[in-house]
Amino acid sequence: MSDIRIEVQTHYLAAQSAPDNGQYVFAYTITISNDGAQAVQLLNRAWRITDADHKITRVAGDGVVGQQPHIAPGESFSYTSGTVLATPIGTMEGHYGMEAADGSKFEVTIPSFRLAVPNILH
Repeated sequence: MSDIRIEVQTHYLAAQSAPDNGQYVFAYTITISNDGAQAVQLLNRAWRITDADHKITRVAGDGVVGQQPHIAPGESFSYTSGTVLATPIGTMEGHYGMEAADGSKFEVTIPSFRLAVPNILH
């Protein structure tokens, strides 16, 4: 369903990171907007997290941040979560499993986004 829009903002959390120990902590805020005509519910999510060494971590589960939000037409839902990488650069991508008010189930792609320590890329 193309009526669901995903926007992502990322932040490097230097105070929680330990680069000397290969620990880079990132937060990401995702806003899910329902531009469609019927309400939807986010049921689950699946992530593919890749670091600069091409190590892939897969994460899947119900809802997001302990919620399975209902998003009415014209409304948005935002949440913030985080991940830890062993390298200062990486990417995340995945999908949300959704259910529309009419009972139909569909997936919404979360486009790949970059996680990077500030000023590491020129």
